Amino acid sequence: MRKKISIKYDEIQDIVVGEVPTYPKYTTQILNLANQNSQGTRARVVGQMSDLIQEFDGTTIEEWIEWYEERYPTAREKASYKINDMVDKLKSAINKIDHEMIETWVEDLVLYKTFIGLRFQEAIIKKVADMKGLTYRLATKEEESQGIDGYIGYIPVSIKPHTYRSKASLAEEITVKLIYYEKKKSGITVEY
Repeated sequence: MRKKISIKYDEIQDIVVGEVPTYPKYTTQILNLANQNSQGTRARVVGQMSDLIQEFDGTTIEEWIEWYEERYPTAREKASYKINDMVDKLKSAINKIDHEMIETWVEDLVLYKTFIGLRFQEAIIKKVADMKGLTYRLATKEEESQGIDGYIGYIPVSIKPHTYRSKASLAEEITVKLIYYEKKKSGITVEY
C-alpha cells in the first residue's frame, strides 16, 4: 500500500539549509512585490538559477554559496540595489494612498472590473463580427443552456478559454463554432 506524506517548506529548509532568516510580518510581501516590479532577481541579473543548480556538483549550502559567488560575484549587490530602489518607490506610493483612493479602487474593482470581466464575451463576439462585417447578438438564456454564447451573423458561437482545447474528456459536447481566447496582461488574444 502506498502512503502519502506532506513536508512543509519550513521543514525542507531546516533539513536542507538549517536556520534561515526570519522577517517581520508583511515585509516579505513588500519585498516580493518590489522584486517583481524591479525584476531584481531575473536571470539577466542573478543568472538562470534552474540551470545553475543543475551545473552545481556540490552538496552543502556552504559549497553552493562559494560556487555561485565565484561565478556571479556582484549579482546579489545588483539585485539588492534594484529592489531597494523599488522599495523606496513603494514607500512613496503608500504615502499617497488615502481613504478616498481606497474607496475609488474598491469601486473600480468590485463594480467596473467585475462587470468587464464577466462581459468580455460580448466584446469578443462584437470584435469578430466587426472584422467579418457581420452583425452580432448575445445568446438568450435558452441558447446559453445549449452552449451558445452568441451569434455572428446567423452562426452560433461559443467562447472558450484556450485551455479548453487541452482538456482530454470534456463533459459537454459543443456543436457550434468555437472561439478561443487567452487573457494576457494587456488584454485578450482571440483565435477564431
